[in-house]
Amino acid sequence: MGKELLSRLLPGVLPRVLSGVPSGGRGTGLILALVSALAFGGSGVAAKPLIEAGLDPLHVVWLRSAGAALVLLPVAWRHRALVTRRPALLAGFGLLAVAGVQTCYFAAISRIPVGVALLVEYLAPALVLGWVRFVRRRAVSRAAAAGVVLAVGGLACVVEVWAGLRFDALGLLLALGGAVCQVGYFVLSDHGGDDAEAADPVGVIAYGFLFGALLLTAVARPWAMDARVLAGSAELCGGDVPAVVLLAWLVLIATVAAYLTGVVSVRLLSPQVAGVVACLEAVVATVLAWVLLGERLSVPQLVGGAVVLLGAFVAQRSAPREGGVRGGGDGLRGGLADGAPGGLRDGLPGGLRDGLAGDPPGGLQDGLRDGLRDGLRGGLREAEGRAGGRELSGDTPRS
Repeated sequence: MGKELLSRLLPGVLPRVLSGVPSGGRGTGLILALVSALAFGGSGVAAKPLIEAGLDPLHVVWLRSAGAALVLLPVAWRHRALVTRRPALLAGFGLLAVAGVQTCYFAAISRIPVGVALLVEYLAPALVLGWVRFVRRRAVSRAAAAGVVLAVGGLACVVEVWAGLRFDALGLLLALGGAVCQVGYFVLSDHGGDDAEAADPVGVIAYGFLFGALLLTAVARPWAMDARVLAGSAELCGGDVPAVVLLAWLVLIATVAAYLTGVVSVRLLSPQVAGVVACLEAVVATVLAWVLLGERLSVPQLVGGAVVLLGAFVAQRSAPREGGVRGGGDGLRGGLADGAPGGLRDGLPGGLRDGLAGDPPGGLQDGLRDGLRDGLRGGLREAEGRAGGRELSGDTPRS
């Protein structure tokens, strides 16, 4: 689910970035996306042996967050203005996307297979649509509803409901809690501010791990951790691996490298391609858990997992994008700003084109109506200023 979180860190930025990205850049983005998926997919495989060796899941989450925060400390210092400019976004990312998601995920994999826990978390896009439909009371498309049905039906196959939930119920609830934490962050990011003030995702990630580590320090109480586990070894693939090696992989590869390559890849790829590649995270995690941890899934579970990923992809593509509506209003306002008919003629198609990126149609209508009203008012004020000499523009001439 790391890729989905990264895509949510770029609200309104992605369309502008993609318009100037050459095809060669997208090829590089695809390679980086694959590297990121491989790195993200290995987090559970590295963490579960540490948990089985005697570390508490909360302590593993704290070690991962604190280690990543330490490595990314220079990045946080470079983006220190974010602390005062976007404190709610940073706190939300630290609390929900870092502390909440990882704690639920690592606690879940201590009770159920890695692949199953990650597939349950892939219900997050479907839950977002449920929030939009029943809390925001906004219509969703038939494709979005189909994605939700696919995700839920596939999950029923993964957990084998016909066998009476053969997996630990608490483990499944913890994995579902991780999905709910992701939904909470998605909702927060949608209300994080205007597109023009979008925060740099690298800075958000750095401070997210910093804030997450601080929050987890109070909850996990790392001073009570059994440090002897880190000095020893953990079992992986039938052999003993130094625990510090697994921890280094978890921090440097499955966290820092995964997030940084993911940020760059999301900037270079289209949302559709990024969504497909994001699904590889679950595939990689399942395969690695199968090979290294011996966690084999049955054929119905594998088929169900594929259906979950398909449903998550459909739901993610069909999610409403309010930024498109706001973009439509901005385009109209820009075209009408000078009060000239030519500005209206040039700005209206752009406003319509940008507004159509939003969903549902009701949101588009609202955005166009508001943009037209604001634009006309601005045009009238500008026209009055021209008629009255420098009443509006002041003493400084405008070119």
